[in-house]
Order: sequence, then structure tokens, then C-alpha cells
Amino acid sequence: MKKRISILGSTGSIGRQTLEVVDRFPEKFEVVALAAGSNVDEIVRQSLKYKPKLVSIGKPEDVQKIKPLVSEETIVRFGIEGMVEAAVLEEVDVVVTSVTGTLGLLPTIEAIKAGKDIALANKETLVAAGDLVMALVKEKGVKIFPVDSEHSAIFQSLNGEKRPDVNKLILTASGGPFRNKSSKELINIRPEDALRHPNWSMGRKITIDSATLMNKGLEVIEARWLFGIDFQKIDVVIHPQSIIHSMVEFVDGSVIGQMGLPDMKLPIQYALSYPDRWENGFPKLDLLQIGKLTFERPRTEVFPALPLAFEAGRLGGTMPAVMNAANEIAVELFLAGHIGFVKIVELIENVMGKHTLIKVPDLNGILESDRWAREETKRLSGIKL
Repeated sequence: MKKRISILGSTGSIGRQTLEVVDRFPEKFEVVALAAGSNVDEIVRQSLKYKPKLVSIGKPEDVQKIKPLVSEETIVRFGIEGMVEAAVLEEVDVVVTSVTGTLGLLPTIEAIKAGKDIALANKETLVAAGDLVMALVKEKGVKIFPVDSEHSAIFQSLNGEKRPDVNKLILTASGGPFRNKSSKELINIRPEDALRHPNWSMGRKITIDSATLMNKGLEVIEARWLFGIDFQKIDVVIHPQSIIHSMVEFVDGSVIGQMGLPDMKLPIQYALSYPDRWENGFPKLDLLQIGKLTFERPRTEVFPALPLAFEAGRLGGTMPAVMNAANEIAVELFLAGHIGFVKIVELIENVMGKHTLIKVPDLNGILESDRWAREETKRLSGIKL
């Protein structure tokens, strides 16, 4: 039987690459629902090709643009309600959550409540509400398959292993485009400079997060919840070649890691094919061509986003949600040319310092803290978006 999937964020980088994987295995997948933000042309193209039961777009005014262009059988919805509907359709087996930011939180929670397995590419869901989400996963008996290359690598390295035997997780990071720059050199960084990632082709927001190392900080918090590992047992190393995607050190000193080319289609495919592996025709890793693999300590004095994320994770409660929301707005301000590169983390830290922590929040508390942090970040920046 075909695996029936819903893709939230289908017109973004991960969404498009998910559909590339689908194209490789048309006999194994059926696309039941697609949800996008504002890319009307692309969602129409995808709808005509995959003929899903439902598509959703961000704005209500775009619905009338889409309806005449897609099949009469395709239901067209909009907004967060449309995304939730795409996530909970009865026919869906697996929901690929690849939207950016906490926008993916509510649809993911509703999909879990509906008993859907999740292929998770939206790290902000676990950053903001990891405790709530993982408790719901356990209650509903569903599975989360990580799509991020680092978490997929850990997931694969843990296959067949006993969790008490894990000594620590080692997340690798490329270091981004400014790995060797000084704090002084970062002052004049422009958005176009930060968007030139040396190894990966990703969306704009995650590319900026990689440049600040905030992306790695978010991944640390996500790993804590995905794998049930305390923060003191999670390390980050800079690995400029992006060939070893992450590792697990065990109590006996053995280290198991997963290697591969920096291609997101590989972890996407594994999340959808697990526990099987399928021949796909993608380029294979040639270690002789790579030549060498190197590792460095993160320069946290130059890239303070990483220790800030560790701090937010250890504080727990609403603090990770606040940090994440402040980061989303700060990155948006940077990309729009309103603030400098180093101001991103300064703003986040200031917002975190003003937040009154709720240690055991419910979903409403998390969402309210997220909303507050966005407004406070705008207020402190002095910029109206």
C-alpha cells in the first residue's frame, strides 16, 4: 500500500525536496494534502501534478486565485485552520511538517492528536513546546521521524542501541559562512553575505540561523526532547565539511555517527521510508574526493547564540519559546535591512532578560509567551514591521 502524506510547507525548500523524493518513488507515495504560505503559482503547479484532496494557502484572498486553476475535486482552504485541516485528514498516514517557525506548532499538535505519525522538519515545535508535544506523542502512540540531518543522524546511530548506554550526543555544525571571522568583522555583515551558506541550500530564515549558530542552538533543544537526553550530555562541534551529520558516544567509549553528502533529500527519504532503505539514484559519498574531515570547538565568544540557546533550554518552561520567537523577529528585521547582524542575538538576549518565566506552561501560556516576545522584540528594536 502507498504511504499517504500531507506536506505542510510544500513550496519551501524542505517541502519541494520532499516532493522530489516522492517523484523517485511514485509507487510508494500518495500526496493527500499540501499547505503553503504565499506562493500561489507553486502550490497550483504542485496541485495539478499531484492532485491532492486538499490544498491550503496562507491568505483568504488567494483562495479565489487558486480555485479556478486546480481540479474541481481539490478542496481549497486557507490560514492556520486550513493547515490544521491538511494535517488531520482521515486519509493521511504521515504529516511532513516543514513550515518555518512556531506556525507549525498547532498543526503538528493537532496531527498528533489525530493519531498521525510526524516527519518533523519544523524544529521550533519541539523548541517551544517539547514537553507538551512529547507527552502527547507518548499518549497517542504515534512516531516522530526526524528530518533535520543532525537528528536523523542521531536517530540512525541509536538504532538497536539501549538508551542507558548513551554517554552523550554530538551535534555537528558547518560553522556557517563566517566561521573564521572575528566579532569586529561581523559588525558590517549584510543579508546577502549571510545567505551564502558554504554547504547547504536552505530557506532564508534557517540560513541566517546557521550563520549566527542559533540554528544549532535550536537543534540542541530539539535533540533534548527527541531523544530524552539532558543538556549536559549534548555537545556541539564545528565540522566544516558537513559530511558527518552527527554522532553518539556510548559509555564504553565507542562513537557511532552517520555520514553522507550534504543533501536534505537523504534524511527526508529515511524519515518516510523507515525502517527500510531504498535505492534512489542520488549522488553517493566519495571519501577520497572529500580528502579530509576536520573538527573545531565552536567560538561561542564570537557566536553567543549557541550558549544563549543552551541557557534557554536549561531554564525551560516558556523561555525557549520566547528565545525562538525573538529570534524569528530579529532575523526578519535583519533580512529587511533594519538591524545589523550582531544585533540579532543582542535583541534576543534583551527580550529573554525581560521575560517572566512560566516554569510549567500549558499551550496557551506558550502561545502567549511567543506573542509577547514578538511584540517585545519589535518594541526594543524601534522598528515597526
